[in-house]
Amino acid sequence: MLTDGQVIEHTKKWILDVVIGCNFCPFAAKAVKQQTIHYQVENSADSISCLDAFLNEAIRLDNEPNIETIFLIFPHSFAVFNDYLNIVEVAEELLIEKGYEGIYQVASFHPLYQFADSHSKDAANYTNRSIYPMLHLLREASIDKALENYKDPEAIPGNNIDFARNKGLLYMKMLRDSCL
Repeated sequence: MLTDGQVIEHTKKWILDVVIGCNFCPFAAKAVKQQTIHYQVENSADSISCLDAFLNEAIRLDNEPNIETIFLIFPHSFAVFNDYLNIVEVAEELLIEKGYEGIYQVASFHPLYQFADSHSKDAANYTNRSIYPMLHLLREASIDKALENYKDPEAIPGNNIDFARNKGLLYMKMLRDSCL
């Protein structure tokens, strides 16, 4: 059984090697360098406990302004992608219900991530294929500030898809899997 520390180290390696290494998020390197990322492991397999953990992380952002972004990692939950999509939907609804709309935003990453209308073997899916299911909680104000200084942010997803497809499925899978 993996320790929380091992799960966090795997996640950090994935962020460095894949997210930053492939430039999938041009803003991630700054957050890593400034050490403004919090990593939280939730070991429960119970959806309610996982959602409680998600809300606790939103409260952490409320109380700790030095944290820009949080990765809530579920190493033992949501192995089935559709189950994961359900938890993402509920998490987004909770943000609205708890008054966090426009304050925090959720990004989603999963080992079996698949974009709508894409094939499971499309290398583009690796732009969001992480090593564990996780919810990435971000401050919207920080996103807005970063985008002010970034030329053509609308091109980021297309550039990421092109990069992954050019590298190919085998490369993207090996790169991601090497983080474990």
